[in-house]
Amino acid sequence: MKKLCVLICMGVLAFSCNEKNQKERFLPSSTGAVNSLMVVMDSDLWQGEVGDRVREHFAQPALGLSPIQPIFTITHVPPPVFSGAVTHSRSILFLEKDSLSLGHVKTDVYASPQKIAVVKGTSNAEILSNLDAVASNAIASFQATELEGAQKRFRRSLNQETALKEEFGINLDIPSAYKVGKHEDNFVWIDRQIPKGTLNIIAYSMPSESFSNDSTFVADIVKMRDSIGKKYVPGPYEDTYMVTEKAFSPYLFPAEIGGKKGALAKGMWEINGYPMAGPFLTYIINDKASNRKLVLEGFAFAPSTVKRDYMFELDAILQTVKWTNNQE
Repeated sequence: MKKLCVLICMGVLAFSCNEKNQKERFLPSSTGAVNSLMVVMDSDLWQGEVGDRVREHFAQPALGLSPIQPIFTITHVPPPVFSGAVTHSRSILFLEKDSLSLGHVKTDVYASPQKIAVVKGTSNAEILSNLDAVASNAIASFQATELEGAQKRFRRSLNQETALKEEFGINLDIPSAYKVGKHEDNFVWIDRQIPKGTLNIIAYSMPSESFSNDSTFVADIVKMRDSIGKKYVPGPYEDTYMVTEKAFSPYLFPAEIGGKKGALAKGMWEINGYPMAGPFLTYIINDKASNRKLVLEGFAFAPSTVKRDYMFELDAILQTVKWTNNQE
């Protein structure tokens, strides 16, 4: 009898595990445009203060872009419509007036990869409180999922050129549409054509003691970018070249990239002496093992075009940096 009970229990456990694995294995692939967010909530909530707060958090302006764009493109869906293929959206925010009070983020519920932020409350005030509490985590989760998805798409067809490895001892997962346009001592420029313009990645290094004064950090970044632009990034005519836009200082954030500490600057570039401009993002990496500051930058030139998703692509590429000389 003991052996029979053990066999039955093992059978039940095996069936349960197999059923769980099948459910995980057969989750459909998630869908949705880059940086899109589906918001599921009753229309009366959407049109009132709860909807306003959702837009305040999830449609806030993305930093360093002109014209201004929200961090997510939001689509509102009433709960009765949320079924079937609609549930396969990659990023979902679900809000509901309910007897429960909660706010959390769930993973791969209807599809994979997928993040669903669920916010419930017994009143509007409670929903707002829970929404405020979970918003930062939800935004970070949505953005991480977008980043992971983009980097996975890159790996389907990668650029095989070795300029970055030869010059700086690094690799980036760069889509094959990008090509090396310039390779000089301590400078590599890689770009791809887009409608009405180009997406660009540049890399160079600075002495290890650079940016040692916190009080002049932003000014030093601007000075560095302007000197590199003058030397390597010409404008359309003689004596024109890329500089940091003079009207606004870049936004600055602490960063960790490729396992190393650094800083991230976001702002606008312009052409000195010519009416051209666009957004940039610059990672300054403290590469102690190589006794240098490694600079990786992405910038877009796309006149009269919204550039949020272009800059997201460049950021996703830069964040794939890997060191080829076994640095830890």
